[in-house]
Amino acid sequence: MKVGLFSSYDYSHPGGVINHVTHLAHHLQIYGHNVKVIAPSFGKVVPYFEQDVKSVGLPLPIPYGGTTARIAMSPWLPYQVKRVLDKENFDIVHLHEPFIPMIGLSALAQSTAVNVGTFHACHESSALYWLGQSVVRRLGKKLHGKIAVSKPALSYISKYLPAEYKVIPNGIDTGHYRPDGPLRHEYKDGKLNILFVGRLEERKGLEDLIYACSYVKRDFPGFRLIVVGPGLKLRYRYELLAKKLIPDQIVFTGFVPFNMLADYYRTADIFCAPATGGESFGIVLLEAMASGTPVVATDIAGYSSVVTHKFDGVLARATDRQSIADALLALIHDKQLRIRLMENGLATANKYGWEHISRQVIDYYKSLLNRFPESLPVDTGVKIV
Repeated sequence: MKVGLFSSYDYSHPGGVINHVTHLAHHLQIYGHNVKVIAPSFGKVVPYFEQDVKSVGLPLPIPYGGTTARIAMSPWLPYQVKRVLDKENFDIVHLHEPFIPMIGLSALAQSTAVNVGTFHACHESSALYWLGQSVVRRLGKKLHGKIAVSKPALSYISKYLPAEYKVIPNGIDTGHYRPDGPLRHEYKDGKLNILFVGRLEERKGLEDLIYACSYVKRDFPGFRLIVVGPGLKLRYRYELLAKKLIPDQIVFTGFVPFNMLADYYRTADIFCAPATGGESFGIVLLEAMASGTPVVATDIAGYSSVVTHKFDGVLARATDRQSIADALLALIHDKQLRIRLMENGLATANKYGWEHISRQVIDYYKSLLNRFPESLPVDTGVKIV
């Protein structure tokens, strides 16, 4: 098959959707398919693997849904996208967040291939979808297949585009995230390491975690909180708070590249994801599990759909700092619990390996090609088996 993977998000700036697209493209290529990624970019365009990437437009930072979306906005984008579609003659046009302006929308409006949309987001509501419902419903009819990465993501998009969806979760690179491998030896000094990974945004809950660690400190002072992730806007505020509450027990690393991130997971004794909402899937939880690190997470829908409480992780009440502290202390004081969570977490993470997830996507592509053969390019050589 010839597959075009379209994303409106900056391909040179790794994030949840871009990580998904990158690994999916890589594994589609492993299985013998011809793949091109189409996305805006600024600077280097390939985060992890050598892939065929077509850069379309320059991304701009735009606040959206409690985060900052780096997307391209230009009146020339529809023409650029049309040139790519005409030249490549894809069998499958796979749009990641197809209604995010404006590459996905342009591709969907002009594509004559079999169109697939993957919906990654999960929010309580969306002004963008609400205001653009007529466009969503009209162009939504051009999607031959619809994928949601989780049940929370399915529940969210179904409010605006009721339809039949296939739930295919995010995958993780279990060859990269694994228990054996290098450690960050500067942190192996006898202290217990608690790890946070994520952008420094309010919805990620770092402020709650810093307060929770100040409660932990009263009972167990021998820990260190390692904060991994970019975000200059709020970092100064969090540093001031930490200086007040846990001044000698926190390290801010800033952005850590993909090839080093697994080292931090393996070095940690406990991984904590204290997000307050807006997460459709717990990819960082699975990365920690695959690295052999026990997990504490909040009980938001996107996380509780991945973690089974006290089986492969511990769930604390979202925004409840004392609950997060209690969950951390339960793992700190119970080594056997940490071992049990680690063992079960490894088994859970292995189910989400990209070799399994990409096969589900390929099988879905094939089912759609069989159902909608009239959408195949005229000169296609694709064989549907």
